[in-house]
Amino acid sequence: MRSVTIKTTQALDKALPFNRPAVLIGDVAIDLFIAMSVVHRRELSKINRATLLQGQSQVTIRGVSPFDRTDIQRYLDEFQGESQESLLAFVDGNERLAWKLDEITIGSSVNPVRSLRDFYAFEQHVKTANQNRGREVPEEWYEFPVFYFCNTSAIYGPDEVIPYPSYTDALDYELEIACVIGKGGINIPAEKAEEYIFGFTIFNDWSARDVQRKEMKVGLGPAKGKDFAKSLGPYIVTLDELADKHTGRAGVYDLEMVARVNGVERSRGNMKDLYWSFGQMIERASQDVMLQPGEVIGSGTVGTGCLLETTKGAGPWLQPGDVVELEIERLGVLRNTVGERRK
Repeated sequence: MRSVTIKTTQALDKALPFNRPAVLIGDVAIDLFIAMSVVHRRELSKINRATLLQGQSQVTIRGVSPFDRTDIQRYLDEFQGESQESLLAFVDGNERLAWKLDEITIGSSVNPVRSLRDFYAFEQHVKTANQNRGREVPEEWYEFPVFYFCNTSAIYGPDEVIPYPSYTDALDYELEIACVIGKGGINIPAEKAEEYIFGFTIFNDWSARDVQRKEMKVGLGPAKGKDFAKSLGPYIVTLDELADKHTGRAGVYDLEMVARVNGVERSRGNMKDLYWSFGQMIERASQDVMLQPGEVIGSGTVGTGCLLETTKGAGPWLQPGDVVELEIERLGVLRNTVGERRK
């Protein structure tokens, strides 16, 4: 299953949100809000009949959750066997059920993002980052996975323009993979963490390296070095589509990861090289804290997954007009263009 957020190019019912959860079936996007509306109306009809015949309802109605595979499958099953043509022709009131990809814009794969924790889980990246600072990896890094909280008010989707901050001369990308939490939980053991993962998406943690370097010397951060932009997309792929790539470690898959700038490959790694598994990250994040559906957990940068590593911190850095493509096997391509410098 591939889950997306869609923005249609046609007018929408003002009662419904402009960013809508959807599921891709081939090259057609099924609007989950409309699917839910249809299913609930039919279930209400069953309730009315049951009430008349039996004096009570035998049907339970639940709300839509874009991160609950059971909910989503329930809505999709209602239209199982329908042709692409009939799906595209289906109208509920003034709203269409399905859209061709050329009729919509795909937004950030999670919208809105409830929270975003970004971990520091690839050892190669950690070693290189510390070498660039003239030090060894702190022994505490090997004791438990660490993370920082990101700014969820600056989330961008595929093909959106990333504003170039006015205060930096060292703009960088970061090639990461992220999981989206699908059900709530607290004190989740690493070995059970996959039960709480809805799916995986591509994550770009844009960074202002000159500002970040100064902030980290203070001992607090990153802050302004990273709070101006994050990209997520193009969609969320559920675990069933990755099963044959599972490595045997909780939440870790054998997926190639590549970054290109203006069509030229600049980074290459693999998710399987994680030192800390997503199971361990989720265990740490949920320690005495309730994780909620829609929260995002980033891996941190894969080895060689940024210009900071590949240029040894010297640049050249990204410039306005550069096109950055992050590609992860089976997860698609997350493409963004760097915008003009803000004044």
